[in-house]
Amino acid sequence: MMDFPAGLSALSDRYDVVLCDVWGVIHNGVESFPEACAALTRWGQTKGPVVLISNSPRPSYDVVAQLDGLGVPRSAWQGFVTSGDATRALLTPHTGTKVWKIGPERDGPLWAGFDLTLAGPEDADFILCSGLYEDEKEIPEDYRDRLKVAADRGLLFICANPDRVVQRGERLIFCAGALADLYETLGGKVIMAGKPYAAIYDLAVAEAAQLLGRPVDRDRVLCIGDGVITDVKGAHDQRLACLFIAKGIHGEKAIGPDGLLIPDAVRALLDAEAVGATHAIGDLVW
Repeated sequence: MMDFPAGLSALSDRYDVVLCDVWGVIHNGVESFPEACAALTRWGQTKGPVVLISNSPRPSYDVVAQLDGLGVPRSAWQGFVTSGDATRALLTPHTGTKVWKIGPERDGPLWAGFDLTLAGPEDADFILCSGLYEDEKEIPEDYRDRLKVAADRGLLFICANPDRVVQRGERLIFCAGALADLYETLGGKVIMAGKPYAAIYDLAVAEAAQLLGRPVDRDRVLCIGDGVITDVKGAHDQRLACLFIAKGIHGEKAIGPDGLLIPDAVRALLDAEAVGATHAIGDLVW
């Protein structure tokens, strides 16, 4: 049965480790959320490690500067794993082949160090997608014809960010997961390593164990996130507790005009995807 705590402090006796989503929970791509950062800082100081778990397609070391620039304090987290970290492990078997790389140049660290030759959908051996080339202007349909060529050739599509959309300021921006969905409708094969898939959770739990200095009791791990089909489903599939943040990408459905969480709306969101959360709250606060 899902409950609705007033803040993270109400759960402090139940969990030792927090695996926290980034975009939509502690920042919106434009600015950080001070109360959320303060809550995670308090947890790290009084309870145990906070490991950020992000569907960013870049390696975690390359995203730290972005967090710093948005004003996320280093005290808010002790460990960090990304979909990019997990995706790099998937690239090893493709060394020496041709890749159709879809995504902005800023995601270059994702494939840095691999022997890959850039190609197009007509002659590549596989696809590596970290996002849209120009996510402020493009939509997935802009890629349909090129993806159809690749799908007809049977190319594997490695998706470095399973998110379909993220909130950037007040806007929703399409991500690599939206292109992966389209590719599958065209008959293409897709593999992903980020949330909600197991690989990124294995990395995060291993990071937490290193920080704790002992094995992690998975019954005392709390996942925090705002995406139903990524954060909540990932925790659900991994049998980990989850605190759903309702004011993220689903805020229009889960939050009333008064700014308060609507419990029945939250239940409907989760039921629609056949997943459950242990707890739900509007914003992450202490």
